[in-house]
Amino acid sequence: MGTKLACAAVAIGGLLAAASVSAHHAFSAEFDVDKPLTLTGTLVKWEMINPHSWFHMDIEDDAGSTVTWMIEGGSPNELIRNGVTKNTLEIGIELTVEGYYAKDGTPKGVGRNFLLTDGERLFLGGSAPPVAAAARE
Repeated sequence: MGTKLACAAVAIGGLLAAASVSAHHAFSAEFDVDKPLTLTGTLVKWEMINPHSWFHMDIEDDAGSTVTWMIEGGSPNELIRNGVTKNTLEIGIELTVEGYYAKDGTPKGVGRNFLLTDGERLFLGGSAPPVAAAARE
């Protein structure tokens, strides 16, 4: 009887794990690979939360208004392994993000790289594919 109960518990645990993995979105579900973005602005907030980090940036739009964009990055662990820490990117720093626009048209995107004012490029990890060279110009 104990073996059956243990097997049932393992099976239920496996089903629950599979359900949580399937709930995690793929890049193509939320972002548009045909719409690369390059935005320059000021970092105003950084959330290091799983499964993705979120970088909030104030970007000036074409009309001269400031819009706060949310840029998705990799997990905190992935960023730290890539050398991106709270000491690397302090609030108030100016930077350029290369990535892709969200499909829903909101001021949100997924970042592939940050380009710092000194020319250093930081890889953000996560789900974004490499940014085409034409999008960087």
